[in-house]
Amino acid sequence: MSFSMTRAECERFLAGVHVGVLSVAGAEPDGAPLSVPIWYSYRPGGLVTVLTGRESVKTRRIRAARRFTLCAQQEETPCRYVSVSGPVVAIEDGIDPAERAALAHHYLPPATAAAYLVATAEQLTADVTVRMRPERWLSADFAAIAEQLRNAPPTAAERISPRPSDPAGPA
Repeated sequence: MSFSMTRAECERFLAGVHVGVLSVAGAEPDGAPLSVPIWYSYRPGGLVTVLTGRESVKTRRIRAARRFTLCAQQEETPCRYVSVSGPVVAIEDGIDPAERAALAHHYLPPATAAAYLVATAEQLTADVTVRMRPERWLSADFAAIAEQLRNAPPTAAERISPRPSDPAGPA
């Protein structure tokens, strides 16, 4: 049984509301990748876009590697995930205010998004916009196995029910 999603399912899932985990290769002596949670935007058929600090470790590594991986998951059952990797096609200085507002409203309720945008207005000039073209897609959707488990006949241990206790208690 395959748990992989179709490309269309992957794209729909990635376009949903998920905090992504961005991973990028390490340049340090240990070579460990950096993996950090991040807000992102994606429309099916388009680019993955992240907004991040111009001088952050993440941005320095992305500039060096020229590629990254983003993984988005659904934690509640049935669990699902999509992981996408690809080359960076643009690192734009600054952030488009409309794009930043759309991202905030994607993740936050309207009043919270408005307050967030005011409180973090310096990001418009302090951050960069990074765009990645998805090339490699990995996914899993465990809904099918969850359905099989729900419909499976009870095991022998499940058929043996414990003896109910005497509601009156010991004599």
